[in-house]
Amino acid sequence: MKFFDEALISVSAGNGGNGAVSFRREKYIPRGGPDGGDGGRGGSIRIVADRNLNTLIDYRYTRNFRAEHGENGRGADCYGKGGSDLVLHVPVGTVITDINSGEMLADLNADGASTIVAHGGNGGLGNLHFKSSTNRAPRQFTPGEPGESRDLKLELKVLADVGLLGMPNAGKSTFIRAVSAARPKVADYPFTTLQPNLGVVRVGANQSFVVADIPGLIRGASEGAGLGHRFLKHLQRTRLLLHLIDIAPLDPSSDPVADAHAIVEELHNFDEALYRKPRWIVLNKIDLLPEDERSDRVSAISHALGNTLPIYVVSGATGQGCQQLCQKIMQFLSVPDENA
Repeated sequence: MKFFDEALISVSAGNGGNGAVSFRREKYIPRGGPDGGDGGRGGSIRIVADRNLNTLIDYRYTRNFRAEHGENGRGADCYGKGGSDLVLHVPVGTVITDINSGEMLADLNADGASTIVAHGGNGGLGNLHFKSSTNRAPRQFTPGEPGESRDLKLELKVLADVGLLGMPNAGKSTFIRAVSAARPKVADYPFTTLQPNLGVVRVGANQSFVVADIPGLIRGASEGAGLGHRFLKHLQRTRLLLHLIDIAPLDPSSDPVADAHAIVEELHNFDEALYRKPRWIVLNKIDLLPEDERSDRVSAISHALGNTLPIYVVSGATGQGCQQLCQKIMQFLSVPDENA
């Protein structure tokens, strides 16, 4: 199924039914009096997070949603039936925003979390409510209230503990295949990853974490270049970023350090909070370097990056260093997040 992480929809709750004007007309009961019932309440629209969904594709082509109207009141003290609520299901991690006001209405970040995005209108009052000692044959009633209408933006931000970022062909997909059961496409050309991939990494019997892989970034990604800019938001919920760097690029003119600085700049331009997240450097593809060159290359890159961030050396292709890195990640995630 194709991955859709954004959708624009319009929702309209049901209108309340009108109150009725009616009088009792029964044999042997003179001056029966008013008996017009109230109108029913209009149905509301509720959005519920469902862990069985992972895309907003259901809202790609169907964009207008309307709940049932309430029925009008009737005579003999009969109240109108209320309209049924309309329930829309979305993936866990969906953020709902009112397009016109810009207000975030809800962040459905747990299975079963829900919110009412449009309330149904109240039903009108029938004439039985208006009788009094001085108004014994009231013909007053009130109409039903209109239901709320909104234009909404649905935006999915995947839930993951660790996010992978890096240039195209940095080996992110190979790495996630090495440490989890996820099987994203791997090939020797850029942008093999076209949508976020999630993998569960199991470190021990009761220890695991979720890692997210997004399409590779290029310079100008935060301004719309390439593919990664669309998916940077999926890293905003993570606690830790793994910055994968190709330590042995096939192109001799490629500069891993310059590419690393470019990625950091894109993070800063996109979101300050994302830029300030804990970030570890992962030097990948160590297996492609001759053994006598590995230590010098790692030292040179570490020095050029300032030696301020944790640095790990791995090979996604052979698995070298991956298990040790996952153990370190599990230790990091085991410490409660003060910002949570």
